[in-house]
Amino acid sequence: MCISKKICPVPFDQQPLNEYFSLRSSWFFSWSTLTLNKYLIKIFNIFVFLFIVLIPLALFIVSNKISLYKLLFLNVFIVTLIFLLIFIRLYLGWSYIAKRLVSATVFYEESGWYDGQLWVKSSEILIKDRLIVFYEVIPFLRRVKYSILMILIVLLIEKLIYLLIL
Repeated sequence: MCISKKICPVPFDQQPLNEYFSLRSSWFFSWSTLTLNKYLIKIFNIFVFLFIVLIPLALFIVSNKISLYKLLFLNVFIVTLIFLLIFIRLYLGWSYIAKRLVSATVFYEESGWYDGQLWVKSSEILIKDRLIVFYEVIPFLRRVKYSILMILIVLLIEKLIYLLIL
């Protein structure tokens, strides 16, 4: 869905619509585009994988004798922190694309950082880009925002429980 060079001087990879398609098809950012069931299954699978992989890290952090449930709880806390970073990255990527699609102007670089240009979108392209943002990108952003909120709540609960265990 490339815009011709006569209409848009922006290089192919820097066109907001092409950036959106690239982000949507990427392995990492496509998580938030899955159906809710697949999204939750993906998150659970990644959580289990990280939990298993990070057990040695939790053992290394607490080198002294510690009970098994405290060790497992520490590992869950570490995995949840990693999840928070992952979802912040998801949010930043989708919000960047949303900003580029909603904007009436597009900043682009022709050959390097020193020759930036500004292109003003036509009303046709602007309307199409904004429809994509409101009907496709914003639901992804909303899902990621709610996920971040849930992760923060879980982190708070984990921290309180961990303090009660000590």
